[in-house]
Amino acid sequence: MINETLLQLICCPETHQSLASAPPDLLAQMEALRAKGKLVNRAGQQIEDVLDDVLIRDDGKIAYPVVDGIPVLIIEEGILVDELEDSSSD
Repeated sequence: MINETLLQLICCPETHQSLASAPPDLLAQMEALRAKGKLVNRAGQQIEDVLDDVLIRDDGKIAYPVVDGIPVLIIEEGILVDELEDSSSD
């Protein structure tokens, strides 16, 4: 889990919306897809690192991975949440 003080200081690098830790079920879904090699970021690259946490944007459309306790706040590293349902049914 990300420190609450840090969450108050950081934001989405694209829209500047606030970020919050994703619900446990979303994190579990993303981690399951990652383990199957089906989780990709906006750049189309497969995410290989284990996700400690995921920070989700206020609008719920983009999630940013947290790897080794460090939020990866790069636009291309964001994960399109709307596309997860499509990937999980494969």
